[in-house]
Amino acid sequence: MAFKTLQLAHDAGIAILTLNRPDKRNAISYELIADLLAALGEVANSPDLVLILTGAGKAFCSGMDLDNLKALIGRTPEQNLEDSRTMVSLFRALYEFPKPTIAAVNGAAIAGGTGLALLCDFTLAVPEAKFGYTEVRIGFVPAIVSTFLMRQVGEKIARDLLLSGRLFDAQEALRIGLVKDIVPPDRLLHRARELASKLMENSPASLRATKRLLTEAARAELDSQIEAAIRDNAAIRATADFREGITSFLERRKPKWSSR
Repeated sequence: MAFKTLQLAHDAGIAILTLNRPDKRNAISYELIADLLAALGEVANSPDLVLILTGAGKAFCSGMDLDNLKALIGRTPEQNLEDSRTMVSLFRALYEFPKPTIAAVNGAAIAGGTGLALLCDFTLAVPEAKFGYTEVRIGFVPAIVSTFLMRQVGEKIARDLLLSGRLFDAQEALRIGLVKDIVPPDRLLHRARELASKLMENSPASLRATKRLLTEAARAELDSQIEAAIRDNAAIRATADFREGITSFLERRKPKWSSR
């Protein structure tokens, strides 16, 4: 299958999926979401045993595309719900992927980019990588990502990262367990391939069964939490703070919140 926003390569049982919008810092567009969902489906049904996800250029994924971000203002409640469900579909497709996944984070992974990087089974990062759940800084609510983050790091750390909206570096991500290893840029993909090769020494049937076990263990709780998150994610878009947050971000100025 041909993709416009990513590249998919197959090499000795390893699928390498590269976000390929380097001029846009691999920002998430609706087209990228569609390509990612299609590519994940292709890899899931392929003979490949492990998936590596990385980015082209200097960034892994800088969050939502600015043009798409601008278009969010003025969408109907029904469209907002549909957008939220689409993002959930992407995050769950990655979180519940039936084969082991490795994120090779080659640079900044912000907002939705942090979600993509940290929902993989293993996350490797270069020393310069930056992460951040920055939604509250522009009038969003990190409803969808919070359901996954709470499971990964616990409530106290999640409160810090989600309420502050601050950026954090690869060393902190390693310390709190979100990153497995910090790797020099020139060794990143090599290290990801090494990890993939070690995983491939295990029984393929056992790997699939273990991934299924982990997915099923989380499913019931995620189902109820994500339905609430979808509603919260859509509802915040009807607020004045959301409109001001997006507008000020696009205009590169400090927001003037109306709901203090």
